[in-house]
Amino acid sequence: MTLRHVGEVSRRQLFARFRDDKPQFRPPWARSADAFVDSCTRCLKCIDVCPEKIIVKGSGGFPVIEFGSGGCTFCAACADICSDGCFSADRTPENAWNLTVLPSSACVESKGVSCRLCEGACDVSAIRFRPRVGGGMTIHFDERCTGCGACLPACPVSALSMTIAEVHA
Repeated sequence: MTLRHVGEVSRRQLFARFRDDKPQFRPPWARSADAFVDSCTRCLKCIDVCPEKIIVKGSGGFPVIEFGSGGCTFCAACADICSDGCFSADRTPENAWNLTVLPSSACVESKGVSCRLCEGACDVSAIRFRPRVGGGMTIHFDERCTGCGACLPACPVSALSMTIAEVHA
């Protein structure tokens, strides 16, 4: 074990400022972060079989989801091809992950411009628009939202982002 002086930084801390700070989300049904990383051999078969092409090589070479080109259809091809034990056996869309969509103030509906492309991209009809006092609409995601991400690339102003949902007891 080496001792460092106050003010010295580790190599990891030094290079952390160069990494992309976008959150990285694991594929659906991925086990906990530690279990996933411990079992994943980075064979990347899950990337090859994803019909939506939303699984990409992420930090450290591990597979992550990028919703830039579409959403997850919960086909389970990624989990089915994995022989390393990276995924949960219970593969229903309801327990695929705890992701949800977070709207921002950049949504043009809030400024009185009719758009609603995200609403049309949502297969489960989880997106609603409610009138606001003074004009415009407020976007709302109800409990049917699966976190599939199909609405993200549909938004022309990138007003939507994915986040980890809060779990309420």
